[in-house]
Amino acid sequence: MTAVQPRVSVLVPTFDQAHFIARALASLQAQTLAAWEAVVVDDGSRDGTAAIVAPFLEDARIRYLALDANEGLGRALNVALDATTAPLVAYLPGDDVLYPRHLDSLAAALAAAPDAVLAHAGVRWHYNREAAGLIPGEALQLVQVMHRRVGVRWTERADLESDDLDRLYWSRLRAYGGSVGTGGVTCEWVDHPRQRHKLMREPEGGINPFRHHYRVRTPLRFHTSTGNPIDEAALYRRLRERPPTPRAPDGLTILLVGELAYNAERVLALEEQGHALYGLWTDTPAWFNTIGPLPFGHVEDLPRDDWRAALRRLRPDVIYAQLNWQAVPFAHAVLLESASIPFVWHFKEGPFICLEKGTWPLLLDLYRMADGRIFGSPEARDWFESASPGLTRTRPCHVLDGDLPKRDWFAGAPAMPLSAAGDVHTVVPGRPIGLHPPVVAALAAAGIHLHFYGDFTQGQWREWIATTQALAPRHLHLHGNVAQDRWVETFSRYDAGWLHGFASRNGGDMRRADWDDLNLPARIATLAAAGLPLIQRDNGGAIVAAQSLARRLGIGLFYDDVGDLAAQLRDGAHMRGLRARMWAQREQFCFDTHVPALVAFFRQVIANAGSGPRVAG
Repeated sequence: MTAVQPRVSVLVPTFDQAHFIARALASLQAQTLAAWEAVVVDDGSRDGTAAIVAPFLEDARIRYLALDANEGLGRALNVALDATTAPLVAYLPGDDVLYPRHLDSLAAALAAAPDAVLAHAGVRWHYNREAAGLIPGEALQLVQVMHRRVGVRWTERADLESDDLDRLYWSRLRAYGGSVGTGGVTCEWVDHPRQRHKLMREPEGGINPFRHHYRVRTPLRFHTSTGNPIDEAALYRRLRERPPTPRAPDGLTILLVGELAYNAERVLALEEQGHALYGLWTDTPAWFNTIGPLPFGHVEDLPRDDWRAALRRLRPDVIYAQLNWQAVPFAHAVLLESASIPFVWHFKEGPFICLEKGTWPLLLDLYRMADGRIFGSPEARDWFESASPGLTRTRPCHVLDGDLPKRDWFAGAPAMPLSAAGDVHTVVPGRPIGLHPPVVAALAAAGIHLHFYGDFTQGQWREWIATTQALAPRHLHLHGNVAQDRWVETFSRYDAGWLHGFASRNGGDMRRADWDDLNLPARIATLAAAGLPLIQRDNGGAIVAAQSLARRLGIGLFYDDVGDLAAQLRDGAHMRGLRARMWAQREQFCFDTHVPALVAFFRQVIANAGSGPRVAG
């Protein structure tokens, strides 16, 4: 093909899209506007993308650049900008498609609107849906846009990872002029499960699925259009940059397997006591299932693509497998490959999800075959004993809440309570389960405020918020998410914190217990860090783990009706006593406190573990 001066530079970012890229490039070659140049920036793919692209390089208009590792969308696009020169810039992500007149119509729109810096096309965004401009609920997508080349750079990973392209580029570009639409649908934003925005957005995606898919090895500054801002670089800097702890003379080599869920940095308490930590992570994390590479460091990952050989080379003293139902299949696979290595299984989630998902046989194997079992609460231990009689008598057992935070987040003095000015103020960090709008209205009538934290959660509870605000407009207060390092200063202003509100139906019969009964909600430790008593329904006569814990420690506010609760909250002497007891007991809710007992349990398991194939206990 005779070389012509390109009018349009087409930037083609791609990562592990070998099954899509040929279709994308063929659609580019079919354009009625032929004066284009394109650069494919392969952002660290390992799926054979280079071989798929190779035949297209016979077209002199197409070039291919490969980055050694994934550096993020912003970096890939800036590399492509630097490698091209045409006055107009268009985009073709490796999984999207252009229709023949796409470049022609966008270029014509810009030519007809000299004051516009950006033109956008209509787009097919589902196999049977189209939008003449913006897709509902989305910013303009890359495949829709052509713009004039100006001196603006894409935001790169070190500054922010986001699915919001306005924040990453378009908003700064608009400083150079307006925008114009073609009105015609000339491209497709191809809908598939591995789209970048789906991998990023909670709850289907999130920071941990994103980290796994793109193999990110650095702390992230991460903020999607649906979730809370997460600044791992700032939050974990002190933990990450502190010197490694020297190995203790009797220190263990501990392989963490599965995922770490909430408060993952707790495992550093093991490293700080002279134990060496390694990680081997599930490849199917949910948004809250923290996996490596861990943003706080001090844990060395084993390679996931050849983990069996790596496990044999490492030969750890103990495998500590955990935590939620998503990790069960992988933990089970590791169990079967580690017959001569002591294996401890620690489950936090309700067994009912494994029943629902069909992984109950694997979960039961993990408990029956593990050399040591850790249960999230005494009630969870007893439930498993009822489900598999003899389970807790055959091998060592231990009880430890699965996702307690690290002691670092408990530092600081409590703040002055808001109630010093008169009214009572309560807080719910996360879902207001059981706090029905009429309950909040009744509390408001008694002068009791409810502060609801978590902007992502609030997005899921919009109808509840609207109804409750109509009933108690001056007593419901909405706040954003609070990172661990601000728990004490933020939540200690309140008088008490809400656990899940529910009426147990088990009547004291373990076989009738459900997850509400067995669970110790993660928010308990958040409230404990700030010294707040725990508000919960009085489920006397039932088996309820959170109730048993709060009664044993004397840190609970139990109520049958709103009037009873209001009277307790307004009893100054009663509340001062509860808060004093919670403050005195708060260290029971950080992981560091329990590390000596946990390590002693590991040593017991190691001493008792035999060699040879495991059989069901």
